Amino acid sequence: MKRTSFSNWPCSIARTMDLLGDAWTPLVLREAFYGIHRFDDFRRELGIARNTLADRLRRLVDEGLLDKRLYQDEPRRYDYVLTDKGRDFFGVLAAMARWGDRWLAGEEGAPIVFHHHSCGRDAEAEVVCGGCGEPMTAEGTTMRMGPGFPERLRQRPDVQRRFGAA
Repeated sequence: MKRTSFSNWPCSIARTMDLLGDAWTPLVLREAFYGIHRFDDFRRELGIARNTLADRLRRLVDEGLLDKRLYQDEPRRYDYVLTDKGRDFFGVLAAMARWGDRWLAGEEGAPIVFHHHSCGRDAEAEVVCGGCGEPMTAEGTTMRMGPGFPERLRQRPDVQRRFGAA
């Protein structure tokens, strides 16, 4: 069955989920942040099928999150390294980890701890306003149509309701 594409939806959350596609993709990225660069190492660490891993790596390279670099000619072997776009995904993984630590970790606590080198402390991700630095919460934040929201959709009643414009 063909999956629905969200790549053209006027929503960055939907577009990001379209890029991720499934649970394996963020786990491949997580391993890249752990310093894994080679196909066999990704496979060993994740226990993922070769064809699934090849597909996820190809997608991440095509989307510009990983760069494929030849490190051996015979046979041809590649490293998969994070690009700037890939490194920028770190905050998403950190936010996911914080949510999981709060709602899914057992009594023993977080399975992984993030250590912040600048201050020398173990830390949790926090989403803060880029303007004032205050934490962003659902109660204190609303979503509005941005400049990239398609003009053809702005006047639809369902869109007007969603963004409180009606």
